[in-house]
Amino acid sequence: MGSSRSKQKAKVAPSTTLFLFGAHGDLVKRLLMPALYNLTRDGLIGDDLHIVGVDHNAISDADFARKLEDFIRQEAAGKVAEGGKEPLDPALWGGLAKRITYIQGDFLDDSTYADIATKIESTGTRNAVFYMATAPRFFSEVAKRLGSSGLMVEGEDEGQEYFRRVVIEKPFGHDLPSAVALNTCLLKVMSEKQIYRIDHYLGKETVQNILVSRFSNGLFESFWNNHYIDHVQITAAETVGVETRGSFYETTGALRDMVPNHLFQLLAMVAMEPPAAFGADAVRGEKAKVIGAIRPWSEMEALANSVRGQYAENTLGGKSVAGYREEDRVAPDSTTETYVALKVMVDNWRWVGVPFYLRTGKRMSVRDTEIAIYFKPAPYAQFRDTDVDHVAPNFLRIQIQPDEGMWFDLQAKKPGPTLDTQSIELGFAYKDFFEMQPSTGYETLIYDCMAGDQTLFQRADNIENGWRAVQPFIDAWAKHPSVEMYKAGEDGPAAANELLALDGRRWQQLG
Repeated sequence: MGSSRSKQKAKVAPSTTLFLFGAHGDLVKRLLMPALYNLTRDGLIGDDLHIVGVDHNAISDADFARKLEDFIRQEAAGKVAEGGKEPLDPALWGGLAKRITYIQGDFLDDSTYADIATKIESTGTRNAVFYMATAPRFFSEVAKRLGSSGLMVEGEDEGQEYFRRVVIEKPFGHDLPSAVALNTCLLKVMSEKQIYRIDHYLGKETVQNILVSRFSNGLFESFWNNHYIDHVQITAAETVGVETRGSFYETTGALRDMVPNHLFQLLAMVAMEPPAAFGADAVRGEKAKVIGAIRPWSEMEALANSVRGQYAENTLGGKSVAGYREEDRVAPDSTTETYVALKVMVDNWRWVGVPFYLRTGKRMSVRDTEIAIYFKPAPYAQFRDTDVDHVAPNFLRIQIQPDEGMWFDLQAKKPGPTLDTQSIELGFAYKDFFEMQPSTGYETLIYDCMAGDQTLFQRADNIENGWRAVQPFIDAWAKHPSVEMYKAGEDGPAAANELLALDGRRWQQLG
């Protein structure tokens, strides 16, 4: 895909000055800086990467680097105590820390951008990436000022072309109109090829492997259609609650937080047509087409094909677990959903008639992100009058986290004189075949941004098609805001099971 994805053969990323807006936030500390360290460890970024934090707090360069180091060591302390490796190689981190600096500035103050321009001149490279690890309300404001200050202008310096790129984290809007407005704002001051809308799910090896498995193995592609596939289930289950994000979640909810980005990206990887080439434009074009083919439900259809849930208090492992309404900065009568289950249809030649069931929720029984592709049953006429005519369907399970791998479930005869069957699994776990280095999921995406490969990043039409597909649910729920309760530690409300039962199906067991 785009670049080779082979870490051993990948070239070192070009010299870049990486500006981290929102440098004191959790995203930078927990994910971005560990990812940059891992890229350094793997030899994918060299000594010409300069990292510049940008935020309103006052702090020196040395103290900023030290703060990041202390946080990473603290986070990894538990792994070291369990016999893991030293989280930071002193020499490796020391070399990286020398290239970490800081700019104190207000995102809305033009003088901040003058300081950024000065910093670019001082690093010795004109290439710059501006990473918006900020609250969404700043996306448009920062973009406008990057444009008005001339920082997005690309060109040549001493015969060498240089680039300017912007990385934007989700959420990409709050609904369809706001997503369109954000894209319009961005495209006024930069071109689409300069915009990297990041979805960390697409940095996971198993997600990327969906395309490789589909299009490099003739076995899969030959039955990857509505003639053989009965339905598809996509699940993103979490055991944690909203934790410290109560105020954010109150205005967002599970649908906006997970469906138009993470879950639809997984759907697109499964359902897209074979691209003409594994370049960014071809891959992203096919993904946009399949998301655009999702059937727009009417208001009543949206209500009939969706379930909204909210976790309630429960006792787990002898400890009391608060319900969502008891969480900090959550209204005591909140109707915000922490769980959502949807049925969507993709109206194109390959998938007509095949339902896609999506579910995501917090405070569920296990942490599990997976795709289950269920196949139509084989004809059992020859097994009439035996128990075999009631066997479970075959399915392919692609697990994305926590244990990355792929397994195919099929039927085999149990030893003995009677014709009894049992489900068995054929497949592999990544950790059994490959040496899996510690990673955050951002390594591939950050590297691709610096290398100029947009394959794993979302394009404007993909974003807008995703919001267009969920807008009927948003509109219907605004008029009917009730939620079904489920106890913390359960796998969603009973209504979610009924959603599939109406079609004669049931959810894949989690874990």
